[in-house]
Amino acid sequence: MTPTTATAKLMPFEQFTGRQKAAILCLALGAEHAARITQKLSTDEVELISFEIARLERVDPSMAEVVLVEWVESVLASAALSSGGVEYAREILEKAFAPQKASTILKRVVSLLADTDGLQRLRSADGVQIATMFRAEHPQTIALVLAHLSSAQAASVLKEFEPALAADLMVRIARMEKVSPDMLVVIDKSIGADSALEFQRGMATAGGPAAVAAVLNLLQTSVEKQILDGVARADQVLADQIKNLMFTFEDVRILDDRSLQRVLRDVETKTLALALKGASAELRDRVLSQMSQRASRAVTEEIEMLGPTRMRDVEAAQSAIVTQIRALEESGEVVLSGGGDDVLVA
Repeated sequence: MTPTTATAKLMPFEQFTGRQKAAILCLALGAEHAARITQKLSTDEVELISFEIARLERVDPSMAEVVLVEWVESVLASAALSSGGVEYAREILEKAFAPQKASTILKRVVSLLADTDGLQRLRSADGVQIATMFRAEHPQTIALVLAHLSSAQAASVLKEFEPALAADLMVRIARMEKVSPDMLVVIDKSIGADSALEFQRGMATAGGPAAVAAVLNLLQTSVEKQILDGVARADQVLADQIKNLMFTFEDVRILDDRSLQRVLRDVETKTLALALKGASAELRDRVLSQMSQRASRAVTEEIEMLGPTRMRDVEAAQSAIVTQIRALEESGEVVLSGGGDDVLVA
């Protein structure tokens, strides 16, 4: 039984879920401060908390005080842990509270943080098994699961879903900033203690475009394109971010000679020089080796003439070239390695 308006003040505090405590906190802080907190949450998390707020209607003052105290304690402990580890956090807490109270707070917060390493039963599962287990779940739940698998394992799961669902999952993971420990505990318990599945820490506990790019890099080009097209329909800017992260400027060095020469045909000398200004020596040598002596000399001289350069200008030039390479790949004019595609041999 979960607390409602009628039972809230009668229930032991320990029986409240994380989102119920969050709802009480928002009500206690007021609309303006609550809005600042919910801006950091995903749409689904906001919906869940809003649902709990609607159910609670009002907050018992004594319960609000307990929630506020726990929140302050948790924030203090989490900040201390991230700054200097467990012993530093213990020292900070003991300055603010009695030793026994400090120990209790620290133990609770460490336990919550450890729950992000929970979901410990998917390590030995293959993609088909995981996809079958979670296929009927809400997409946000599936996204949370994928965000806590290795890139390779997440890719194997993603292949089992329809392109539309796979694209939705990638959008959710790309937009994922943080994961509530309580959500992870709920998913962990839903799997069941008797399951042979086991989670591992892998791709990214926080998601983001880079995490999605790491997964899509492991898919066949045809599957990758279907998913990216779906992401683009939902958010073109996000899709472009993911594409650029999937093939970075440093990856230019792995292009075959023919593809690299094709790319260089359309790049202006000034743009190339600016991009190479911040590149590794290996990449710079690789690019210059595919140019005529005259063109190579011109680029080298242009680099020397640039002098001190703002990093954002270098990154903009590199991004422009990466975008151009992706366009050439889509038109079939260049070939990017990776993705596990079958190779057609003459």
